[in-house]
Amino acid sequence: MDTVPTYIAFLRAVNLGATRKFSKAAIVRACESAGFTDVETYLNTGNVKVTTPMRSTAKVEAALESAFAEEAGFEVPTVALTQQELRDIAADAVELGEGHDGRYYVSLLKKAPMRATARRLDDAGRAGEHAVVRGRGAHLLLGADYHTAKLSNAVVEKHLGVSTNRNLNVVRTLAEKWG
Repeated sequence: MDTVPTYIAFLRAVNLGATRKFSKAAIVRACESAGFTDVETYLNTGNVKVTTPMRSTAKVEAALESAFAEEAGFEVPTVALTQQELRDIAADAVELGEGHDGRYYVSLLKKAPMRATARRLDDAGRAGEHAVVRGRGAHLLLGADYHTAKLSNAVVEKHLGVSTNRNLNVVRTLAEKWG
């Protein structure tokens, strides 16, 4: 018996400011209207689990982005991961974060970069900040304050393309809950 794949989608830049509001209820409505099932959300920062017979991450992202644009009235870049990809990123985070006492974020990438491309992040941070790219996760190990860090999701996007970031706790929680 074939199982229906589950994807975990991360929406970029929602619920920021007055013009990019996209409620959890509206996200669920958009997913269901596009034919996705078993839809669940987590927090109000654009994390959603869906099932679909589609077996292409790119097709899932495109279908979600189209449904989100129609429902929200603005473009919503979306990064969809398989359950295994999410588990792998969370496992990498546990390994890479061992002994790190600063802030830890993961930029989730729409596409896995080539190794040479990923190296563009090597010198993007300040002293005490660095990034490690593994697959579709760019792990940002920062100092004590995310808001003063030079290395950010904007820097990741500049070098590696569309991404959205989540803190380490959200990544681990979603891997446990939905991975």
